[in-house]
Amino acid sequence: MTTTLTSAVKPRAEDSFAITFAPLSLEEIYAKSDDPANGAVVVMSGMVRNQTDGKPVIALEYQAYEPMALRIFYQIAADIRLSMSDVNRVVIYHRVGRLRVGEISVLVAVGSPHRREAFEACQYVIDTLKHNAPIWKKEHWEDGSSTWVSIGACETSGENC
Repeated sequence: MTTTLTSAVKPRAEDSFAITFAPLSLEEIYAKSDDPANGAVVVMSGMVRNQTDGKPVIALEYQAYEPMALRIFYQIAADIRLSMSDVNRVVIYHRVGRLRVGEISVLVAVGSPHRREAFEACQYVIDTLKHNAPIWKKEHWEDGSSTWVSIGACETSGENC
């Protein structure tokens, strides 16, 4: 699957997408991905960890170009449905702002009749989002310094982001 923005894609009513300052809720995201036809719901939670490459991290700060990020989210869901027509729900929520260690920065959930499609779709969502969405993070280090990191750069450079 490849994500392209050749035309504006409208989100499906049963899907849910957001860029938000508000804390993310696993229960809310799970509920949005649930459907009576599902045999599986796969949820991926990305959180702020306490180190990067052994260097102590105290917080991450996320910024996004929201209109384009949401268009990327819509396109990701559309791409999934082209190759996995059984997928019932796609939910993508990403936080922006300053997050402390342990806080959830991104939640992805996919509901499908079968677990294989749900796992594959969830993996595709997070990998494609990290590579294509205009979302950036700034790592705040314990020593008081900070560094901006493009999420997409994590995937292409091979860094453990």
